[in-house]
Amino acid sequence: MKKFISMFVRTIKRIFNRTVICILGVLIQLSYLVWLFWSFGTVSSYSYWIFEIAAVFIAFIIINSDKHPSYKISWILSILTVPIVGVMMYVCFGNGNSGRKLRRRMNQFNEEEHLLLPQKNDIIESLENSGDIELKEVAKQANYLYNFGGYPVYKNTNVTYFESGEAKFDALCGELENAERFIFLEYFIIQEGKMWNTILEILERKVKEGVDVRMVYDDIGCLRTLPYKYYEQMEKRGIKCRSFNKFHPFWVARMNNRDHRKILVIDGHTAFNGGANLADEYINAIKKHGDYWKDSAVMIKGEAVWSFTMMFLTMWNYITNTKPQSYVGYMPTERVIADNADAHGLVIPYTDSPLDKESVGENTYLSIINNATDYVYITTPYLIITNEIETALTLAAKSGVDVRIITPHVPDKWYVHAVTRSYYKNLTKGKVRIYEFVPGFIHAKNFVSDDKTAVVGTINLDYRSLYLHFECGTYMYNTDCVIDVKEDFLNTLENCCEITYDDCLKVNPFRRLGRSILRLFAPLM
Repeated sequence: MKKFISMFVRTIKRIFNRTVICILGVLIQLSYLVWLFWSFGTVSSYSYWIFEIAAVFIAFIIINSDKHPSYKISWILSILTVPIVGVMMYVCFGNGNSGRKLRRRMNQFNEEEHLLLPQKNDIIESLENSGDIELKEVAKQANYLYNFGGYPVYKNTNVTYFESGEAKFDALCGELENAERFIFLEYFIIQEGKMWNTILEILERKVKEGVDVRMVYDDIGCLRTLPYKYYEQMEKRGIKCRSFNKFHPFWVARMNNRDHRKILVIDGHTAFNGGANLADEYINAIKKHGDYWKDSAVMIKGEAVWSFTMMFLTMWNYITNTKPQSYVGYMPTERVIADNADAHGLVIPYTDSPLDKESVGENTYLSIINNATDYVYITTPYLIITNEIETALTLAAKSGVDVRIITPHVPDKWYVHAVTRSYYKNLTKGKVRIYEFVPGFIHAKNFVSDDKTAVVGTINLDYRSLYLHFECGTYMYNTDCVIDVKEDFLNTLENCCEITYDDCLKVNPFRRLGRSILRLFAPLM
């Protein structure tokens, strides 16, 4: 009897997993909207005119809001075209009330911890007094990232670039084996398999050695990859674990704000950042979206690791509503700084938050494009860009800058890929060169320019990443690995096909129309 009950419970759990519950919740919400539409949608009914008036009122609110113009157009189009459904969708998903609540709580931790991250004024003064226009621009970027990205500029930091998830994985495991004090992990996606099971085995051994191991994962990002309340399993293994923005089957606006960051910190001397999550497709242990998954990452050693440590602790303190009595034990030691004193260039880890109404990720990319004199090379899985970025890219290309972008040939989401391709025509017409990575999916988020500047991080060129997610990146100026980022881009081109303006003109008109319609609603995807 006990065996039968156990089998029955396991069967129920398999049937009613989190993905199924999510789908059921969304279907219930959609059914409710359909019911409202049919119940109140008659033009002659009073309720219909109530929704019409509400739609106009909300449209005025949206027009006068500080949202991006693309968001405004998408929401206004939805609300005025189908008032009942549009109004209800905006109330559920678009009003951002939960953002204010999250902002108040997060700011309580950010303000205090910002005091532990003073700007390196000696570096800024050296750049500003150099007499070099290029270095003055770097100083301006460093000040911007400090004032709005939250983190200072550093010397005494070595950066290693990894051209694949496999290369990152090998280095990461080696560094984890040497951990003595603490290990912090914060990832959007974690999935059981070769990659995660290998890491988990090391983490469990380190816990037994007395290492403080903490882990944060995004609950929606791991909706289909981890069991319900996976953090409880980790706690039983001695790993302190929390999920960000716990999933609820009924969708509300705050569910749009996801922790898309990928951070791993070891003992305050080593950090990893980049596009690769902790799942088997990122190391090509399994095939997903083509024959090869192309990703990238960086390993940071030295003084700048302190910023990644504080990024994690800020998120941890927010989720747990706690603060450590002292941060001294997490800071890079004098030995760590001395060991990396011979490092070249400057490093600025930074974050982008959906709660501060500042588009740090977008503005950093725009700065790189606008200051380029020779070339800008970009790899991105999604190319769903604002008018500002499109204008900057085409203006740079028309001015003689070699602007090239690599996107996937094999999509992970067909509708997102369709919107990505909708931008090709204007970009190629504006002299930007577009390439698609033929073997499969490219997930790397890299910018590199003029052999001097590069960014490797988690920030995609799409609305969700630029405006809705918690993100992070590593800005580098004149570090040794900038050339490695460039060489990886050029090597990747050998496995790409170029999409020309003539190719765009040959696209079936009905397909172009479909892409255009999808593009109207791209900010809502």
